Amino acid sequence: MKHPTILILCTGNSCRSHLAEGILRRALGEGYTVASAGSKPAGYVHPLGIKAMAEIGIDISGHHSKHLNEFLNQDIETVITVCGNADQACPMFPGQVNRHHWGFDDPAHATGTEEEQMEVFRRVRDEIRAVFESYASGRQNQAALAKTVPALAAQAYSDGHQDENKKK
Repeated sequence: MKHPTILILCTGNSCRSHLAEGILRRALGEGYTVASAGSKPAGYVHPLGIKAMAEIGIDISGHHSKHLNEFLNQDIETVITVCGNADQACPMFPGQVNRHHWGFDDPAHATGTEEEQMEVFRRVRDEIRAVFESYASGRQNQAALAKTVPALAAQAYSDGHQDENKKK
């Protein structure tokens, strides 16, 4: 069985979408494919984004900036945009069932010293983490329920037939 693919989009695919990809991949674990892309890829992953993620034990240093067109011929079950520009530029993908938009500030625009910029990266990372870990928890609960309901329905059906046989 093929794992559902979740694609996270932002404009530059240099920061927010990579933060979200790393967080969601860890939160969901096995059973899902998580990727990110941009409508106008910057061509790099922001070094302070890599550093902010390393602080919480997630390595995104191997990620690279990708264009959303790379995914147009793939079955994408869910698209999540993390900036307004990507939400407006987002096409429909084959197999797409769900679409969500959760906008976050772009920490790549932070100014000041490196430590002041890191404060912005950490804040945005933590905001993304709260939203995407909650989303992952909901997906996992939904998957567990989908496995449980057929068994419960079969048991209820069986119990109902046993009751009917007792009446006869």
